[in-house]
Amino acid sequence: MNEPLPRPEELLARLSCLESSKVLIVGDLILDEYLLGDAGRISPEAPVPVVLVEEERFMPGGAGNVARNILALGGQPHLISACGDGHNSALLRQILNKNSLAADLVPLPGRPATTKTRIMARGQQVVRVDREDASPIPREASRQILQILSGIWNDYPVLVLSDYDKGVINREFMDGLQGLRQEKTQKKLVLVDPKPRNFSLYQGLDLLTPNASETAAAAGMPAHTPAEILAAGRTIFSRNNCGSLLSTLGSNGLALFQGPDNVLHIPTVAQKVFDVSGAGDTVIATLALALASGLSLLEASMLANFAAGNVVAEVGATTTTMPQIAQAIQTLGRLPLERWL
Repeated sequence: MNEPLPRPEELLARLSCLESSKVLIVGDLILDEYLLGDAGRISPEAPVPVVLVEEERFMPGGAGNVARNILALGGQPHLISACGDGHNSALLRQILNKNSLAADLVPLPGRPATTKTRIMARGQQVVRVDREDASPIPREASRQILQILSGIWNDYPVLVLSDYDKGVINREFMDGLQGLRQEKTQKKLVLVDPKPRNFSLYQGLDLLTPNASETAAAAGMPAHTPAEILAAGRTIFSRNNCGSLLSTLGSNGLALFQGPDNVLHIPTVAQKVFDVSGAGDTVIATLALALASGLSLLEASMLANFAAGNVVAEVGATTTTMPQIAQAIQTLGRLPLERWL
């Protein structure tokens, strides 16, 4: 039986349920650096703009941005990750502390922090510079993460795996997680923001949230038209035995697979798209918090759609709040959801 579509007033009434709900996050912690300024001339050394930096910003990225989004929405996130040493790793720890983001970070001696530096001129990204060691973290570090996870398993109803393919989500960890799921008496929803290279690791989990290109890559087929997206989604169900699938389609909204034969299309609510950085983090953070609060998957997906519409209108990986989501719901009203299957 198909679930009745929530009305805007029902979604608004459900927002208060999200406050103080708890979500656990395991994944790759990244330092996001933004160099903001103006580009008034072309370099005499090469045909590239010269950016005069006027401001520098640092914030936690990757799994850290998921935690930051949950905190901004009024939830209680707890991050488990691994972090190297050096200046940027120390800076990451300082930022987490300053933002009151609870975190257990397993040390990785001799490994630098994954750092993404975005150079912006007049609000537009000129170039991104990445510094990283993306190899799987050592087995002992994975075991330590699993020990921490086991110790606080019963305190969190939802676990988010934020996989940026930087080494934390690996075979050693996923085998251990499957063991914990069988061992623990308290069941937990496990949501994954996936990377195509690791799709074989996500077996039997509750919800996968690939974007359009990740959906296509995981299924090994195009995913542009509704028919193609449906075929790709069904392929992922058959390969991964997942409970549900939410494919984020950028300006085309979301495709919610509540099963291989139960698919809704949720149109985008974004009034303008300025920067999609971190939008996937916002989607899975909102989903996780809503599900931890007892909302249905459809309700959670609709809220995630409103949240994503807010953040893509801003520069950089930003967050949104419950009042901002409420305002978007009140402004835009009922969405014309379309049943694809």
